[in-house]
Amino acid sequence: MVLHKFGDRLYSGLVSTMTLHLKEISKSIETAQGGLFLEELNNKWADHNKALQMIRDILMYMDRTFIPSTHKIPVHELGLNLWRDNIIHSGKIQPRLLNTLLELVQRERTGEVINRGLMRNIVKMLMDLGSSVYQEDFEKPFLEVSANFYSVESQHFIECCDCGDYLKKAERRLNEEMERVSHYLDARSEAKITNVVETEMIANHMQRLVHMENSGLVSMLVDDKYEDLGRMYNLFRRVPDGLSTVRDVMTSHIRETGKQLVTDPEKLRDPVDFVQRLLDEKDKDDKIISLAFNNDKTFQNALNSSFEYFINLNPRSPEFISLFVDDKLRKGLKGVSEEDVELVLDKVMMLFRYLQEKDVFEKYYKQHLAKRLLSGKTVSDDAERSLIVKLKTECGYQFTSKLEGMFTDMKTSQDTMQGFYASHTAELADTPALAVQVLTTGSWPTQPSNTCNLPAEIMGVCEKFRMYYLGTHTGRRLTWQTNMGTADLKATFGNGQKHELNVSTYQMCILMLFNNADRLLYKEIEQATDIPSSDLKRCLQSLACVKGKNVLRKEPMSKDIVEDDAFFVNEKFTSKFYKVKIGTVVAQKESEPEKQETRQRVEEDRKPQIEAAIVRIMKSRRVLDHNNIVAEVTKQLQSRFLPNPVVIKKRIESLIEREFLERDKVDRKLYRYLA
Repeated sequence: MVLHKFGDRLYSGLVSTMTLHLKEISKSIETAQGGLFLEELNNKWADHNKALQMIRDILMYMDRTFIPSTHKIPVHELGLNLWRDNIIHSGKIQPRLLNTLLELVQRERTGEVINRGLMRNIVKMLMDLGSSVYQEDFEKPFLEVSANFYSVESQHFIECCDCGDYLKKAERRLNEEMERVSHYLDARSEAKITNVVETEMIANHMQRLVHMENSGLVSMLVDDKYEDLGRMYNLFRRVPDGLSTVRDVMTSHIRETGKQLVTDPEKLRDPVDFVQRLLDEKDKDDKIISLAFNNDKTFQNALNSSFEYFINLNPRSPEFISLFVDDKLRKGLKGVSEEDVELVLDKVMMLFRYLQEKDVFEKYYKQHLAKRLLSGKTVSDDAERSLIVKLKTECGYQFTSKLEGMFTDMKTSQDTMQGFYASHTAELADTPALAVQVLTTGSWPTQPSNTCNLPAEIMGVCEKFRMYYLGTHTGRRLTWQTNMGTADLKATFGNGQKHELNVSTYQMCILMLFNNADRLLYKEIEQATDIPSSDLKRCLQSLACVKGKNVLRKEPMSKDIVEDDAFFVNEKFTSKFYKVKIGTVVAQKESEPEKQETRQRVEEDRKPQIEAAIVRIMKSRRVLDHNNIVAEVTKQLQSRFLPNPVVIKKRIESLIEREFLERDKVDRKLYRYLA
C-alpha cells in the first residue's frame, strides 16, 4: 500500500483498529475484581507488547520509509501512546491503578507480603510509557502519600520511644524504602523517597531527638553508646544542618564536663589525678569520635577546641601538667615498656598543645626537671630526653635549649668528679664521699642563694673541690646551693639498730649536731646551722613529726615547730628498712605566694619577647598602626603564650622612650620604625 501511495490510509487504519481493540481490552481490565485487577492489566500489557512487536515487523517498510518522510509517530511508539491514552489514562482505570499501587505499598509498610514481581511489571509499564507517565501518574502522589505516612508515624514514635529506639526505627524505614526502590521502583526515585523519610523522621525532629531527656545525645555520650551514636551520626549526616546540630550539642557537653573537671575544688587537690582525669576524658571522647563519628575532622576540631577552652580556664593547668610529668618520670613509669612510656609522653604533649601559656609550663617543667636530675630520681634518662625532643619539635630550639643545657651540666659534672677524685686519691681516702653537680646559672631555675654552716668534715672536702675546680676553670665563680643538696648518713640508735638515712643537706647539718649533744633547743640549732627559719622548721618537722621517719623527738610533742622546742635523738627509732628516706615536709603544689612569684617571673620574662617581636615586625613593615601591631605580635607569640594587648601597648611605649619607634605626628595610632 505504501508503494502504491496508500501510506496515509494504512497508517490511519492502523490507529483506528488499534484504538478499537484497546477500548475492548479496557472494558476487560475494568471488570477485573480486587486483586485480579493488576494481574489482568499485566497480562493484557504483555499481550499488547507481543502484538505490537508483530505489527511492527509486518509494517517494517512503512516504519522505514513512509513514517520518516511524513514525520508521523513510529509504529512501536504509536502503540505505546495508544495504550497510555486508552488504558492507563482511562477515566475508570487511572484512579483505580494509582490507589491499588499506593495501597500495596502501604500494606507492605505495615508488614504484609505483597507480589513484588507484579508491582515491578506494572511500574516498569509506566516507565516504558515515558518518564512523565511514571512521575505524574505514580511517583508524585507516591511521594506525597509517603510524606504524610512518615509524618504521622514519626510523631507517634517520638511520643512513645526513647532516642535510641526512635533512631533504630528511622534507620529501618530508610533501609526499607531503599530496598523497595531496588525491587520495583525506578532507581531515580531512591533519592526522592529517602529525602522524604529523612525530612519527616530526622530533620523535623532533630532538636527534640538530640535533647531528649535520659536518652538523647548527652546521655549517649555519657554512657558510651557507640552504636546509637554511630546511628545518629549516619542518619543526621543525611539532612541539612544535621551534623552541625550533633556537633554543637557534643561541644557544649564536652565543654561543660571539662569545666567541672578543671574548676571543681574537690578535683584540684591532687595535680596527678587532675591531669589523669583530663587524659581519661580525652581518651573517652577520642574513642567516641573514632567508633561512632567516623573520625570526622570537624568533630575532632570541635573536640580540640573544647579541650583548649576548658584547660585554659584553670590558670594552674600548666603547673599541674608539669607535676603529672614529674610524678610519671619519678616513679609512675617504673617497669613500664618503652612503647607505653612513649604513649604517656605523647598524651602529655597532646595536653601541652592545648595550653595557651606554654611558657608557664616551661617554667614549672624546668623546676621539676632540676629537682629530678639533682636528686637522681628520674626513672629514665631516655624518657626525659624523649619528652625534650617532643617539646623541641613542637616549640623550637629556644624552648628547650636551657633544658638540654641542664643535661649537659649533669654529664660535665660526672666528668669533673672523676677528674677530682683521680687527682686527689690519697687526700680523700678518709673523708666523706662527695658528689658535686656544677650548674650553669643561665640554664637552671633561679634559686635564692641560701648558705648554711656545713659540718667541719664536710666543709673540708668541699673546699678541696672548690680549689680544684677553680684551678681547672679560670674566670669562674662557685656558689654553693646547700638548699638543693642531699646526703646519706649512717646512724646507730640506742637499741643498736643501724640505718642509712637519706636526707637533705639541711637535715644532715641538723643531725650531725647530735654527734656532740644529747639535747638541743630550736634556737641553738638555728644559730649553729644558720639555716633560714622557714626551711629549718620544715626540716625539723620531717625529722621529728613524721611517723616511721622520726629519728628525732621533740618536747613538747606537737606537729608544729616553735622556738621553745627542744630536740633529742629518738633512741627507740625502728624501721624494717635499712635505708630510710626522710623527705622534707613540702607542698606538692605551689602556695599562693609562690604562685604569685612564679607568675611575676613569667610576666617579666615575657616583656623582652614581646619587645623583640614588635621590633622584628616594625623592622620589616617600617610603618604600622596599633591594631595591626597587636595582631602580628599575638600571631608570632601564640605558640608560647597569648600576649595581653595592654602589655603590648606598654612595651610599645617603652620602645618609643628608647627611640626604637616613634608615633606619627598626624595619626597618633600609627608607628614608625627608627633605624
